[in-house]
Amino acid sequence: MAGPEDWSEWVCRDIASRQRFLRGPAPIAEALSELMTRRGYARVQAASELSQLWSQAVGQLLAAASFPGPIRRGVLEVIVSNSATLQELTFIKRKIIKDIQRLAPDQKIRDLRFRIGTVPRNR
Repeated sequence: MAGPEDWSEWVCRDIASRQRFLRGPAPIAEALSELMTRRGYARVQAASELSQLWSQAVGQLLAAASFPGPIRRGVLEVIVSNSATLQELTFIKRKIIKDIQRLAPDQKIRDLRFRIGTVPRNR
């Protein structure tokens, strides 16, 4: 029959074999990346960058009356405050696309779709 020391060794080995070993502390870059993903900060930052890009591509006057929305399958949806601005943007649509592609080739925007809506004031 096994003594108490053998029994305790066996129990320790059994517990050790069943444990799920956790990693050590996460690197700060990984922790920050996870936090930004959970809180949606990356999306806010991307929207801000897109807004600045839009302003550079169309100029301050047209940027004040329009706002870049989501990008779906390479098509940037632009919210425009009125039909006159929509028409003006339609006239220079090809130029805007070329400027955006030049300023931010990683965005891969190939077309623009305009719609009339409420343009946010505080951007």
